[in-house]
Amino acid sequence: MKAKGLFPSLFLLVLFCAFVNKAPFQSMDEPWKESQLMPPSELNQIIKEEKPLETYIFNIGPSGSIKQSIYIGETQEESSLKKLEKEVRGLSKDADIVIYCGCCPFKDCPNVRPAFSLLNDLGFTDHKLLDLPQNLKVDWIDKGYPME
Repeated sequence: MKAKGLFPSLFLLVLFCAFVNKAPFQSMDEPWKESQLMPPSELNQIIKEEKPLETYIFNIGPSGSIKQSIYIGETQEESSLKKLEKEVRGLSKDADIVIYCGCCPFKDCPNVRPAFSLLNDLGFTDHKLLDLPQNLKVDWIDKGYPME
């Protein structure tokens, strides 16, 4: 009889452990969807083809400036976040916006989350994060894409 009573208890314990182990990952959800990551090759094509450029490109980090981007500064700093807010205030909510940092891998970047969250909070619907999983040098410059 003891063995029968043990099975439900073990089952509940396993379920509890699975829930507890999953909780940290739930809190680490990114403010962007996978579909909001723009491949560098796509932005390169936009820069090459659009004249005048109808896509707003914002540099939100300490790395170099991609051609035709607007320098904001590190958005981990409140003053830079306010500067980004000021720059986008007059834009249509469906404006094509691309932000990038490129200082380090996304998992370590202190700038992409505050900036992307701000755009979400302001109600923008067509904003993207340039997909620089390693950094600006490896994922943009080394591919020969244009810089200022």
